[in-house]
Amino acid sequence: QVQLVESGGGLVQAGGSLRLSCAASGSIFSINAMGWYRQAPGKQRELVAVKISGGSTNYADSVKGRFTISTDNAKNSTNLQMNSLKPEDTAVYYCYMYIITHWGKAYWGQGTQVTVSS
Repeated sequence: QVQLVESGGGLVQAGGSLRLSCAASGSIFSINAMGWYRQAPGKQRELVAVKISGGSTNYADSVKGRFTISTDNAKNSTNLQMNSLKPEDTAVYYCYMYIITHWGKAYWGQGTQVTVSS
């Protein structure tokens, strides 16, 4: 069974930084994509950043130049470095991975709260 565990959320003042981490464990053959989504109160869940293995990296326009996703397939992990944080970044952040076991499937972390105060 595959499980994603994420950490690194917290409270930070505007202009500050946070680093989110996520690691998968279990019966993993390969991971084809890793990314981060977020959901603010009253809003739909939105893609923040995603990196396809051997392929492209994409960011939401709202975070370009401020957030950086990194991945390490050997460690089944991903990080999201969040700089120059704004109050609008306040949300629950979810780690995402598309993992191949017997078949390909999307997996989600438990979510971690990021709160940016002004």
